Amino acid sequence: MRHREVWFETSSPETALLSLRTADDVLLAAAVVDGIGHDRSALRRLARAAREVDASHLGARGRDTGRRAGGGGGLEVSASFVGRRNYTRFEVEDAVGAELARPPRLPYHSRRDGRRPPEGAMSWRVTIEGDQAVIALRLADRPLHRRPYKLASIRGTLHPPVAAAMAELARLGNASTVLDPCCGAGTTLIEAGAAVRAGAGSGRPSPVRLLGFDHDPAALRAAAANARGAPGAGRASFAWAVADGGRIPMGGEHADRVLVNPPWGRQVPPAGLLAGDLGLLWREVRRVLARDGLAVALVHDGIPAGFAVEEAVRVSLSGQHPLIAVLSGRRPWRP
Repeated sequence: MRHREVWFETSSPETALLSLRTADDVLLAAAVVDGIGHDRSALRRLARAAREVDASHLGARGRDTGRRAGGGGGLEVSASFVGRRNYTRFEVEDAVGAELARPPRLPYHSRRDGRRPPEGAMSWRVTIEGDQAVIALRLADRPLHRRPYKLASIRGTLHPPVAAAMAELARLGNASTVLDPCCGAGTTLIEAGAAVRAGAGSGRPSPVRLLGFDHDPAALRAAAANARGAPGAGRASFAWAVADGGRIPMGGEHADRVLVNPPWGRQVPPAGLLAGDLGLLWREVRRVLARDGLAVALVHDGIPAGFAVEEAVRVSLSGQHPLIAVLSGRRPWRP
C-alpha cells in the first residue's frame, strides 16, 4: 500500500482486471526501483531500470486485454512523485520513455510544453514515493475512471469509482427499485446498473428500476445521454424526471435503496426547497425508504438525524474527506 496505490498479485486473467469499477486505474508493474533520491542522479537510475524492462513483451500482454495500442501509436509516459525533488515530472518521463521506446523501436511522445500523445500510444506510468519508484504499464486504453458512457457532464458530477463504491455498499441484491433524488448526470444510478448486471446470474426475478430525480433539467438531459451509452441495460431500466429533493414524487416506503450525493453547496448549491433547508431531503429519504431498505449517502457534515449507521467508509474526493454512509431508517419515521 502506497500513496494512492494498492499493490496486489492475482491469478485472475488480466482481462478480468478491466472490470474493476472502484479503482481509478489498473497497471501491470514492470519494475520496482529502489534508491531513488531527491537529486538528479535519480534520472540516470530510472533510465537504467527502464532499459531492462521488456517493453515489447509487456505491450503484447496489454494487447491481450483488448487494448487497441499495438505500438503503431508509439509510447508515452506519465510520471508523478510525492514531495519535492530536484527534477521535474517531465524529466522523469523523458528519461524513462526514451529507454522504454528503444528496443521495440517505437516513437516516444513527450508531454513537455503541453503536448498530448496521440490516440493508441502505449501508456506507461512512473510513480515515486520516498526512495522507491514503480514503472508500470496501463492495461486499458485509458484510465479506468474515464468511463466510456460518461460523455455528458455537469458541475459537481460524481467521480465514477466513488459512485461504484456507493453501489457496491448498497448491497443491491434483490432490490427492485433504486432511487437517486439528486441524480445529476446519472453516474450513481448508471454504476448501480453496472453492479446489477455484474450479479445478474444470482437469480434476480425481474429488472431493477433505477429512478433519477433532479431539480435541474440540464442535469437530467446529461443523465439520459449517459445512460444511453451505458453497456447493456437488460437487467436495469432507467427513468428520469424533474423533481424537488424536498418533495420526492414517490409513495412512502417504495424505494428499496436510495443512493444520494446531496448538493452540499461546495460545487452545486441546493435548489428549490432544499435551498431553505437541506434537512428536508433526509426527511423525504426516510419517508420513501422501505422498512428493510438502505440509503447510501456521501456526507460531508455528519450523519443526518433519524438514521442508523450500518457502515461508513472515509474517502478522499476533490480535496475533501467525506464519508460514504450506509444508513437504515430503523427509527420510525413520523410525518
